[in-house]
Amino acid sequence: MPPDPRPLPELVSFLETFPEPHILCDRDYRILAANAAYRRSWPEARSVIGRTCYDVSHHYSVPCDRAGESCPLARSLQSGQRERVLHLHHTPRGEEYVDIELSPVRDAAGEIAWFIEKMEPLHVARGVSDRRGLIGRSPAFQRMLELIARVAPSDASVLLQGESGTGKELLASAVHEASRRAEGPFVVVDCSGLPETLFESEVFGHERGAFTGATARKPGLVEAASGGTLFLDEVGDIPLAMQVKLLRLLETGTYRRVGSTELRRADIRLVSATHRPLKRMIAEGGFRQDLYFRINTFPITVPPLREREGDLPLLIDSLLERVAPKRKLSLSPAALRVLSNYAFPGNVRELRNVLERASLMCDGELIGLEHLPEEVLHPESESAESRFASGGPLAAAIPVRDPLDLEEVQRQAMLRAVRAHRGSRRELARRLGISERTLYRRLKSLGLLEGQAMRGGDEEGGGAAR
Repeated sequence: MPPDPRPLPELVSFLETFPEPHILCDRDYRILAANAAYRRSWPEARSVIGRTCYDVSHHYSVPCDRAGESCPLARSLQSGQRERVLHLHHTPRGEEYVDIELSPVRDAAGEIAWFIEKMEPLHVARGVSDRRGLIGRSPAFQRMLELIARVAPSDASVLLQGESGTGKELLASAVHEASRRAEGPFVVVDCSGLPETLFESEVFGHERGAFTGATARKPGLVEAASGGTLFLDEVGDIPLAMQVKLLRLLETGTYRRVGSTELRRADIRLVSATHRPLKRMIAEGGFRQDLYFRINTFPITVPPLREREGDLPLLIDSLLERVAPKRKLSLSPAALRVLSNYAFPGNVRELRNVLERASLMCDGELIGLEHLPEEVLHPESESAESRFASGGPLAAAIPVRDPLDLEEVQRQAMLRAVRAHRGSRRELARRLGISERTLYRRLKSLGLLEGQAMRGGDEEGGGAAR
């Protein structure tokens, strides 16, 4: 006998006691009820009753697991237990990441008949371009974000490991903002910028007269972070002598200011970050193993930009809004293709620098190939001149997918070479390692003999490149 699909009135009433948005679904994914918190966050909540959860939240025509996502309802039917996932939902405010906790409810016969779904928006991240917070939709980004959603509400120590420029400080701030300590301070300690002689004083504070120059008592950064989060950036750079003192702080929750015998209690949540291989450093004696275990309670790997497939256009839109907030800048298709094929060893930080430079080079609203730096256009490069000298195509270092863009790439590279030259056409041909006649043909085929790109120039070399 199939379970009764009608929810008990007491169950619907029970939803109203929760401060977070909750809905009640049946086994067929249909929404049967929504509580007041959900109705406040979704003004048209009454219109969702009777619709499927995957239609309302994702605009899918099939359940999530058949659309390539993890479906908590399907998982709960299989496990018989509560399930938790992070999903990207359509909301009245746009696409938002939502932390979902789904609990099965059994009928009198002991069969799973309904599901209570709790939804908490993760406000520190978005799936669309935004001027603040974390942005991304790629699987690697979502896996990282799910870990942040799980650990943020606790006080567990978090270790963020990833390449330089991946945004580890932004992630640490996201952990803080999604935690119970969000109203407290978020204090950053740049471990790589503190010499050993100042590290203890800066972190733990000092008393007046503790050392030469200590003319007044000074609270440390641990004290400044009380009630909030202490972020140790580049924790791998902490001197060994200071690692012992940090370990004591984490093990006992206490510390002393330099020059003081008074034991002080710390009320902090620790988040650390590094791009260095700490396990290798432990083997080489450069990092304490006991400290590693203390800070590595909950490790999170921060993916490099090259592994975040599909996130680049979102990041570009967001970063352009930040570097040029008063302009409506966008990238040409050719420029976007070049950036999509560039490895970005400096990750998001390098992407921001590239876009900021391009915005300064661009006088209009469309950033093209001519506005991108040489190292992006030719990541394995010699210069544009040496590529012509070798007789190879200028676009060889740019693996563009559309062959129609090859002419434009060649034109822009040659244009830069011409503009940088101040001598005659003959001298330019000599620099490029080609004959003057070949140079003339290439300039003509690329349309660079018109206007200001190249003036004068004859077989006697009397003209000048402009």
